[in-house]
Amino acid sequence: MFSPTPSPQPKPAASDLIKDGSDSGFMTDVIEASQKVPVIVDFWATWCGPCKTLGPILEKAVTAAKGAVKLVKIDTDKHPAIAGQLRVQSIPTVYAFFQGRPVDGFQGALPESQIKAFIERLVKLSGGTGAIDIAAILAEAKAMLDEGNAQEAAAIYQEVLAEEPESAAAYAGVIRCLLAVGEAEAAKGMIADAPAGIAKSAELAAVKSQIELAEQAAKAGPLDDLKAAVTADPANHQIRYDYAVALYAAGRNEEAIEALLEIVKRDREWNDKAARTQLLKMFEALGPMDKLVIQARRKLSSLLFA
Repeated sequence: MFSPTPSPQPKPAASDLIKDGSDSGFMTDVIEASQKVPVIVDFWATWCGPCKTLGPILEKAVTAAKGAVKLVKIDTDKHPAIAGQLRVQSIPTVYAFFQGRPVDGFQGALPESQIKAFIERLVKLSGGTGAIDIAAILAEAKAMLDEGNAQEAAAIYQEVLAEEPESAAAYAGVIRCLLAVGEAEAAKGMIADAPAGIAKSAELAAVKSQIELAEQAAKAGPLDDLKAAVTADPANHQIRYDYAVALYAAGRNEEAIEALLEIVKRDREWNDKAARTQLLKMFEALGPMDKLVIQARRKLSSLLFA
C-alpha cells in the first residue's frame, strides 16, 4: 500500500541543507522547516569522539538526498536547552522531525549503511505524488489509541511496521496498544525483542517508563487517605511521593508532577534523588514535546539551579 518513491526535489544550496543550529533558532530551523521536509537534528559536542565519526557520515547522506531532508547540528555545550527538553542523555543523539514533531531517532555513531537506511526512511516523508505521509498515519493511530480504540490503532501501527520494520514510533505504538488492553507481559516481550536499530530509541525508552509507572500505580494507596496524610504531615516526603504516584494512577498528571516538584523544592537529594528520578520517568512517558513536560522541566531547572 506504500510507495517508496518520493517526488523530485529541486537541488538547494549546501548551506540550506546543513546548518549549525541553536536553542533560539530551533523553532525556525527545525519546527517550521520540517513542515516541508524532514529535518534531522544532530546533538553533538566538540569533545565527543563518536560525534566526529557520525557528523561527516550524516552530512554526506543528507547531501546525497539532494534536498529531501535537511540537517541541523546543535552543539549541546553552547545550546543545552532543547537537548534538555528532549532528554538527550548522551551524545551523539539524533532526532528527525517532520511536520513539527519528532518521528524517528537514534543514539550513538551508526555505520554508514544504517545512516543511509535512516535517511531513506525519512525521504519517504518528503511528500509529493505517490509518497506516503507516515507522520500523518502515525498521528491517526495515536488519535485512535487516545480515544480508546487500541485494536484499530494497533492495526495501523502494524501496517507501518510492514513497510518500515524499524520504525521506532510504530513499534512503540504497538506496545502502547498492548498496555492499553492489559497485555503488559506481551508489551515487555516486544521491548525485549526490539530490533537493535531502535532498541535504544527515545520511543522505546518512553514506553519502558510508562510500564514502570503503571506497575508503581497499581500499588498506589487510596488517593483520599494519602491526601489527608500529606495535609497532616507536609514534611513527610515519602507520603507525598506515594501521593504523587496515586495521582498519576488517577490520570492527574499535573498534580502528580507538582507533588514531586514540591519534594525537590524541600529536599532535592531526598532518598537518593527519588523525586527527580520519578519526574524524569513521567517526562519520558508523556513525551518531550508535551506542554506539561516543557513547563515542568523549566520549574525543575529553576529549583535545581536557583
